[in-house]
Amino acid sequence: MSYSVGQTAGFAGITVRTLHHYDEIGLLCPSARSRAGHRRYDDADLDRLQQILFYRELGFPLDEVAVLLDDPDADPQEHLRRQHRLLTARIERLQKMAAAVEHAMEARKMGINLTPEEKFELFGAKDPEAYAEEAERRWGGTETYAETQRRTAGYTKEDWRRIQAEVADWSARFAALMEEGEPASGERAMDMAEEHRRHISTWFYECTFEIHRGIGETYVTDERFREFYDSIRPGAAEFLRDAIAANTARHG
Repeated sequence: MSYSVGQTAGFAGITVRTLHHYDEIGLLCPSARSRAGHRRYDDADLDRLQQILFYRELGFPLDEVAVLLDDPDADPQEHLRRQHRLLTARIERLQKMAAAVEHAMEARKMGINLTPEEKFELFGAKDPEAYAEEAERRWGGTETYAETQRRTAGYTKEDWRRIQAEVADWSARFAALMEEGEPASGERAMDMAEEHRRHISTWFYECTFEIHRGIGETYVTDERFREFYDSIRPGAAEFLRDAIAANTARHG
């Protein structure tokens, strides 16, 4: 039994473009071709695709996935055991996030004001005060910092939820863009960088292209920022920095 590229993409919930990319880089080459030259995937190909997507969900870069799957000494059962351990840890984190969302929903329903810590508990064990102190140390005497303080002081719980929703939506689309192999200098990557800049301007302060370029550099040089963006997808901090630089040059 073999399946077309469209059927395979449908089974896995991914795009045909992603399968084409996997084929191009040698990560998942279909076992056969139709007489017309179209890709045909068999059950062994689907098993490999399942393993790829398991590792991708766990944040492994494609080159590391290839090394893991192509190791001649690798035990398929060990792949599953490793993935089970990592997924169990992920599930525990997601359960904590779900509990935080429920807490926020209940607080909103009852009209309770969330503390700064509660606003950001969705993002895990990060210290909001540490970020605040760092921001004040770096930019405390600037108009940018003052404008941010003025704006955010009046934000409601709903405003913070909207910000978080926008960040989550952007992050998912940004990760998908990287997954599809888009270069940082590509049109779509620059469009995502521009959306990132406008988000800052909308919610925090007027973010010029030059300011944005500088911010992009801090996403790589500052470990805390780097950790946040690389949690979206490994390598995302550097990719975003490069996309921001390309977008700045585009508008220069």
